Amino acid sequence: MFPSKTYIERRYQLKKTLKSGLVIFPGNAESPMNYADNWYPFMQDSSFLYYTGINGIPNLYFLIDIDNDRDILFGNDATPEEMVWTGAAAPMADLAAKSGITSVKVVNELEAYVRQKKQKGQQIHYLSPYRADTKIRLAELLGIKLAEVDKNKSVNLIKAIVAQREIKSDEELVEIEKAVNTTVAMHTHAIKNTRPGRTELQIAGELQSIAIGGGGNIAFPIILTKNGQYLHVHATQNTLSEGDLVLCDCGAENAMGYTGDMTRTFPAGKKFNALQRNVYDIVLNAHNSAVAALKPGVHYKDLHLLAAKKLVEGLTDMGMMKGNADDAVAAGAHTLFFQCGLGHMMGLDIHDMENLGEHYVGYTPDLKKSTEFGLKSLRLGKALKENFVVTVEPGLYFNPFLIDAWRAEGKYTDFVNYDELEKMKNFGGIRVEEDFAITASGSRLLGKPLAKTPEAIEELKNS
Repeated sequence: MFPSKTYIERRYQLKKTLKSGLVIFPGNAESPMNYADNWYPFMQDSSFLYYTGINGIPNLYFLIDIDNDRDILFGNDATPEEMVWTGAAAPMADLAAKSGITSVKVVNELEAYVRQKKQKGQQIHYLSPYRADTKIRLAELLGIKLAEVDKNKSVNLIKAIVAQREIKSDEELVEIEKAVNTTVAMHTHAIKNTRPGRTELQIAGELQSIAIGGGGNIAFPIILTKNGQYLHVHATQNTLSEGDLVLCDCGAENAMGYTGDMTRTFPAGKKFNALQRNVYDIVLNAHNSAVAALKPGVHYKDLHLLAAKKLVEGLTDMGMMKGNADDAVAAGAHTLFFQCGLGHMMGLDIHDMENLGEHYVGYTPDLKKSTEFGLKSLRLGKALKENFVVTVEPGLYFNPFLIDAWRAEGKYTDFVNYDELEKMKNFGGIRVEEDFAITASGSRLLGKPLAKTPEAIEELKNS
């Protein structure tokens, strides 16, 4: 945990913004895999974690009673019988004290407390739940129908949290960088230990052990595949062969819940072939161009479009696209190859605060989220600010199903050379991703440098 003053100040700022009401933060419960006592690794709700720092303990509630200036942790101390299974557990009062919370109540007092505040007409603030069990618990707690839970979420609370969490403190940047450095170690291992004859899952398992050894776990299921043409394919029993390109997108979550997220694409064998290197250089140029333009005040959507233009220019040089690059991007022709967004915010969530709603986190009332294919997948569009943490991850994905479908439809024939694309339908995909903190005048790469050029990747691979 950070020092208690960090959480006290965060809660003070939230109270100052909201001014009145009762804020309810349900912590997460355990989530069973296949029966009640066989759980997935526990992950605390990130907003609960942000305002309390209490991690690893399920079935807690945290309430901020703004009108009465009270912060209350609701949770039950572990019983001796429970500690037979779990070992010693700190009392709730000790956990609360570390967070600067002076009031602790048992969970069965929660409903009466909330009911009393509702009867007095106090406004209730809560976030829209992303877990079904949390939604059910909130409906019961508030005495409302399940269908009304999302409808009655507090937009003011969402906006207040976004305004706080999007700006990372120096303390947070230290923790994020720890997670990124563990992520760098994962990628270094992947590049050095991938070779023909090994399976994707063998390598992915080794990467997860590095994440766990770093004090936390993986931040999301590891994407490690020779089928990089598909955006989110997780590791399988596929055996790697000479000539395969391997796309590895993975990240570590550290002990305090902060995350890293990086991607490298590299050959299964010792070297890229000529075609792979040419396509890789296109993606790397788009990546470097977007990174060079990172600074406060720049709209991230414009960086996405800049990267898309660089991808189109490179594909045009290779004969796979034609015409004016700006026109191609404006028409959306690049989305045949680049179907996702350039990147996203990162912090306590790998897609930071995505559960609060991308239109609140990544956009503004004046900048609406697109509904167009490709651009609708851009999670962040608004102007960057100092101490934002963002990923930059352009890619080229040669999806044979999309190529065949769009060719049959006659889409973008003014910009796409479909005949030339036939040889690329078994190519795969390439993505390059790094994490950056926005500074006063530009950006700063987070974590230790990791091989990024084809030459550096080959050198690391064969060292």
